[in-house]
Formats: sequence, C-alpha cells, structure tokens
Amino acid sequence: MSQIAINESVEIEPDAELPSATTVALVQLALACGGFGIGTGEFAIMGLLPNVAETFSVTTPQAGYVISAYALGVVIGAPVIAVLAAKMARRTLLLTLMLVFAAGNILSAVAPTFETFTLLRFVSGLPHGAYFGVAALVAASMVPVHRRARAVGRVMLGLTVATLLGTPATTLFGQSLDWQVAFLTVGVVGLLTVALIWFYVPKDRVSEEASFLRELGAFRRPQVWLTLGIAAVGYGGMFAMFSYIASTTTEVAMLPETAVPIMLVLFGVGMNAGNFIGSWLADKSLLGSIGGSLVYNIVVLTTFSLTAANPYMLGLSVFLVGCGFAAGPALQTRLMDVAADAQTLAAASNHSAFNIANALGAWLGGLVIAWGYGFAATGYVGAALSFLGLFVFAASLRLERRSASFEAL
Repeated sequence: MSQIAINESVEIEPDAELPSATTVALVQLALACGGFGIGTGEFAIMGLLPNVAETFSVTTPQAGYVISAYALGVVIGAPVIAVLAAKMARRTLLLTLMLVFAAGNILSAVAPTFETFTLLRFVSGLPHGAYFGVAALVAASMVPVHRRARAVGRVMLGLTVATLLGTPATTLFGQSLDWQVAFLTVGVVGLLTVALIWFYVPKDRVSEEASFLRELGAFRRPQVWLTLGIAAVGYGGMFAMFSYIASTTTEVAMLPETAVPIMLVLFGVGMNAGNFIGSWLADKSLLGSIGGSLVYNIVVLTTFSLTAANPYMLGLSVFLVGCGFAAGPALQTRLMDVAADAQTLAAASNHSAFNIANALGAWLGGLVIAWGYGFAATGYVGAALSFLGLFVFAASLRLERRSASFEAL
C-alpha cells in the first residue's frame, strides 16, 4: 500500500488491500467524531464560566484558569505523547487518546473541588494535539497523494462543526440544565469515538526502526520549526479578533447581547467554509494556499478593524475571518512533507503551535485594548501577526529553494 509511505514508522499488514471508498469514508467519520468531541469540549467551557464560578465559589476570571489549564495540556501533551508513543501502533494510540479524553471529561463533571476540576481540564487537553496529528496521518495514508489535504480537512471538519453546532448546543444544555451535563456529553462523544475507531480504523503495525529518538529528529529539521512558526505567529490574528468578539459586537457595533451568538455562528460557518475550500486548494498548491491565506488574513483583519462599527460589515468580516481556517489542512499536510520519518511528532505539534497562536493573539489583543485603542483594533493586531507570518513563510521558501539548488549540484 504505497500511500502509507507518508509515514514510514507505520506499516500495513502485507496482505492488506487498498481501502474502498466506503472504508475510507467510515474511517474519516470515526476520526472526525473525535474531532467533534474535542472541539466541543475545548470551546463549550467559554460559555459556561459563570456557572462554573458559581458552583465552586470563585470569580469568573479565576474560573478562566481552567481554559489556560486545558491549553497548557494541549501544548505539553502533543509533543510528549508523540515521542513516548513512537513504538505504539496508530490505531492503539488513537483508542488510548480517546479513552483518556473521555475519562477526563466525565471526571470533570463530578470534580469535587475547583483545583481538581482545573487539573482534570489539563488532563483532558493532553490528548488533543496528538489525536489530531495521528488522525490526520491515518486519514492521509488511505488516499492518493493528491488528495491528502482533503482527507485531513475531513478529519478537521469535526472540529469546525463543533464550533458551529456542538459548542452552542452543549452550552445551551449546560446553562439550562447543569454545566456538568456539558462535560458528560463530551465524554460520551469520546466513548462513541472509541467504538467507531475500534470497528472502522484498520489495524497497523509499527516498523522496527520506529523510536522516540527518531521522532525527536523532527526538531532537528529547520523546515519543521519554520512551519510551526507560521502557525504560531501567522495565525494568531484570528484569535486576537475572536477572543474579544462579544465586546466588539456590543460596544463597537452597538448591537444587543442577543447578537453575539449570531456572530459566533457566522464565525463557525466561516471556519467550515474555509476548511472545505482550503483543503481543496492545498491539494492544488500546498505552498500557494499557505502564502495566499496569510495575505488573505491581512486584508480581512484590516477590514474588520476599519468597518467593525457597521453591524452588517462586522458580520461579514467575522465570517471572512473564520474562513481563514483554510490554512489548517495545508499546514498539517506541509508538516507531513517536511518531517520525513518523524511525522507523528511534527503533525501533533501543529496543534501546540495553534494553541500558542491562540494565547499570543488573545494576549496582544488584550494589550492593545488596555492601551486604549479599543476592541476594533484587535483586527490590526491580527493583520500585523499575519504580516510577520509572511516573513516566516518567506524564510521557509528560501530555505527550500536553497536546498533544492544544493541537491541539483
């Protein structure tokens, strides 16, 4: 099965046949289900912070520490798990990651203290990056090379659909019934994913050459660092804007609070559209789609700042910024190309990079607001980050061309 060469540390059984379209679709559905659960669990807490604060008798800002704990789990868990699990079969690793994720969320729902709840959110975040990285590799290995990005995009569709449907629905149920219900629901989705992976993801075996040192080799490759840098810097702008969208809606566009969910839906629709279009474009031109998306982000984030006071333009800009998620499948696929035989670590670290982008964007956006430039100025912050990302992208292109010239000699 030649497509599996995308990661030489995994071998398919010798008598394995090429997967049928139905098999591929079922595998992608199983993997996307996990993405849906992870995305819902990550974002639902943002709408439930007041409820959590009331339960544990802490302030809402203090309750916000659980979001940071989850993000820290993602950043730490992705590279550590990828290295430690180098000798583990992909299917087994996916099952283990989902079991940990499900257990973390179910136990979060019954946490007796705020400290315990915070710790469990950290544990729930540990599988996040490794799951998406391994799932992307599995999905890409089952299709022809020219369709890899679309396969990755279908796995990430679970995450984008979560922002559109899973998070609002879970938040609504959590507010109407009890916030613990939200985490129980996410835990059940995790268990459902375990069942789907068990039944539909084919067994694989690990090659004898696989090792944690081999995976660590990914960080000896400059192109891996540059690609992660593009994600961490260039795409922080989306989070700079999105972190303060509620206040921008009510204080800049002067819309009622009831308009905030509409903006969130528009952002979710944009993410889904971007994921679909971006994965298609990445299969046509991988580097072109990454560079083009950075330029695109500069334009739409600047437009956001210039027109945020107009309710209709705000809605349009929020949708267009959400479309910037088009770079997600492209960057994930790029890491597969530049990581050589250490793809698990590189692919998993992509989500650590995006969480760094999240923290960086929110922090810089908050600084600009604190300096008195207003909520609309977060778009300018985002545009500046995308502009810096272009320099990292240019460095990556230059290094690649120099390497190609050297090899031609």
